[in-house]
Amino acid sequence: MPRINVASVLVDDQTKALAFYTDVLGFVAKTDVPLGEYRWLTVVGAQEPEGVELLLEPDAHPAAKAYKQALVEDGIPFTSFAVDDVAAVHAELRARGVTFRQTPTTMGPVVTAVLDDTCGNLIQLTSPA
Repeated sequence: MPRINVASVLVDDQTKALAFYTDVLGFVAKTDVPLGEYRWLTVVGAQEPEGVELLLEPDAHPAAKAYKQALVEDGIPFTSFAVDDVAAVHAELRARGVTFRQTPTTMGPVVTAVLDDTCGNLIQLTSPA
């Protein structure tokens, strides 16, 4: 049966995205293969080096830019990452200068917060309530 091995997030600048996703969010660079103007550039969770890779995909296609813009304008996260404690991660990331569009909010069985990844996306963090 199929399984997820790579998921993508569309970014406006791969180098800036790599810095944010590694230096700020704590992911670890996994694969960096030059492909002409762009790169096959992935990160993984620090605790899951063989886990699902997150591809920092260039948003070069005009439809990608319009899609991302519409999501941000409507306040819709592009994707979601699990954390152990949203409130603690929110406090830590705010101290590092991360901008949040939604502070920790209980939504039924989960707590969520939404951050700006500086690369044109809103990203949701979730943990059990």
